[in-house]
Formats: sequence, structure tokens, C-alpha cells
Amino acid sequence: MEHKAQKLCPHRKKCGGCQLQNLSYEEQLHHKMAKVIKLLGTFHRVSEIIGMEHPYHYRNKVQAAFGTTRGGKIISGIFQSSSHRIVAVDECLLEDKKADEIIVSIRKLLPSFKLTAYNEDTHRGFLRHVLVKRGFKSGEVMVVLVGGTNVFPRKKDFVKALLKLHPEITTIVFNINTKKTSLVLGERQEVLYGSGKIMEELLGCRFRISPKSFYQINPIQTEVLYSKALEFADLKGSDKLLDAYCGIGTIGLIAASKVKSVVGVELNKDAVRDARENMKLNSIKNAEFHCADAGEFMLEKKAAGENFDVVIMDPPRAGASKQFLSCLVKASPERVVYVSCNPETQKRDLFYLTKAGYKVKKIQPVDMFPHTAHCEVVVSLTQNFASG
Repeated sequence: MEHKAQKLCPHRKKCGGCQLQNLSYEEQLHHKMAKVIKLLGTFHRVSEIIGMEHPYHYRNKVQAAFGTTRGGKIISGIFQSSSHRIVAVDECLLEDKKADEIIVSIRKLLPSFKLTAYNEDTHRGFLRHVLVKRGFKSGEVMVVLVGGTNVFPRKKDFVKALLKLHPEITTIVFNINTKKTSLVLGERQEVLYGSGKIMEELLGCRFRISPKSFYQINPIQTEVLYSKALEFADLKGSDKLLDAYCGIGTIGLIAASKVKSVVGVELNKDAVRDARENMKLNSIKNAEFHCADAGEFMLEKKAAGENFDVVIMDPPRAGASKQFLSCLVKASPERVVYVSCNPETQKRDLFYLTKAGYKVKKIQPVDMFPHTAHCEVVVSLTQNFASG
């Protein structure tokens, strides 16, 4: 794969978000490949990492923190990785260009509306964060203004002024976060313009995304990652599939047309509600979603005489819990596909599964986050006796 000459970010030394900016993109891929081989190579041969043709401006979810300099100037940007200091950034090489432009426009609008930036020390001020989500295929744009107070003076005029500058915005949401917390979004929100959600397409399915929905932030590589996961699952029309840690149902809903039935399980109740909405949106009749612990759910189904042929699991960075893995082994699906955003915890979990009688068949790294140290890995496993 040919890649264009490396661009260098002027903020790289202060920000700390792009840990591999000092390497060319080819060198980054070699570095990640070597890391995955070192961690997982004892289980099976590792396939060549899949990189991006254009590894820039891939982040379709962009969030900026707002603050004020000692001189009283409002700044927006990202928190330094080693501290809670805001690094002023107008344009990031990883972020969607349109999202960055919108954030700069909001910052410039604030003084004319006599709106201030939130101060984390005094807990006073108005704007804490701006979150922008953009549909890669739909082109729809959501802007979430996160206030440190529930009072938003002249909000209708502010919305009007922002839409005049950026008519491409399809919805604007005011989220209220008055707590002393590092979490970006608060519990309460008010839709100021549009539906409060945006639509996106992924591998033939449509997904409605809300401010709090988890959705992969690199749409191009997400298609690569999920296609690989479904290929590894070796799905058949008679299969019953369990989508563990299912989020808003992306993998399960994309797989639904290839299997007999899909069950998605997720602990986050908002995500489960979104998954059910997305199922209706795509007129999918052979899927269901449950708010539960995926491991306990599998065992309950097994006790009731129901088995799953395939489990696709996509746990958080901490990996799967020991309890989940124990339940998985007891439920004994024939095939398991493990999608991981942290090959270190994946190694620990694979060690558990292989000791319990599963065999690793394929390992495929995917570069979801160019210029950072993160790497996604898809692994397929089968029961040892079923692997021939």
C-alpha cells in the first residue's frame, strides 16, 4: 500500500495524543504488527495488518474542551494526555475537518453573545465542551453544546447564528453537565434544532446515533474491521448468533441477514434502547436485544436448553471479565470471534480460552487509529474438537 508523505502536527509535542507521529505511516504499521506478533504470535500466525490509504482526518466524532487563558482569551482544544491542561487546537490531523471548523466558529461566536468558557477550578462559566458527530456516508452533522449551567441565554439567537455559518448542521443539542466530573456529557439534555440524532450507514445497515451512543469513530476502518469479524465467524443460515457487549447493535444487525437469529446483550441500557430502535429502522425481524450481563445470559439460555453456534465479543479495553469467559466456556459455542481494542488484555483472555479447549484459527490486526499506539485485533477461535 502506497502512502503519501508524512504530515507533522504542530501540536504533537504538547498534546501527546499521537504517540507515533515521529514515525512514517509504514513504520507505524511495522511497529504495530511487531507488537501484535509479540503478544499473540504464540497462539497462531498473525496476518498482515490492514492500514489506511489516507490515514488523516478519520475521526468522525470530535470533542473539544473550552477554557480561558490568564489573559481572558477563550480557547478550545484537547486535554494534554499527561495533565488536565487544555492545548489550544484549531485543526487536528486526525479529526474531521468540518467538525474542527464548526468548533472554531462556536468559539468565535461566544464573546458576541457574552457567553463564557467554563472554569474547572471555580466551577463557574458556561461552555464546558463541544461534541461534533458527523455521518461519513449520510453527511449529517450533530453538534452538542455541553454547558456547566442549565441557563443558556439567547439560545435561539445563538443557534440561528451558528446555522447561518454552518447550514450543513442537521441537529443541535444542549447537554447540561453541572457535576465536578471528567465525564464530558451530563444526564440532562435539550434538543435545540433538528431531531437530536443523526443517521449513518454501515455495511448496508442504517444506524441512528444520539449524543451518548457509542459508535466507532473511524468509519472507513470500521467497515474493514466488521467485515473481517463476520468473515471469521463463518456464518451459516442455520446459526444462532450472540453479539456480546453489543453496544447499539452494529455487528449483530449487520450479521442478521446471514443467520437464523441474533441476540445482542449489553449492560448499558441507553445502548440497548438504541439497538432496538436500529433494529426497527432496518426492518430486521430475527434479532432481539437485552440489557444484561452477557455471561450470565448465556448460561441462563443454556440452562433453558438454548445454545448459540457463534459468539462475537467486542469488550472494552479492560478485556472480558473472568466471569464472562467462564460462562462462555460453559456455554461452549462452536465458534467465537473476539474483536479487541487492546491486544494486551486480549492475550490474557485468549490464554484462558485456549487452556479451556478453544483453538485460535486466525489473527487479523486492523489499524483503526493511525498515528496513535492503539491497534484493533480480530481473532477467530473454534472448539478444539470442532477444528478438524
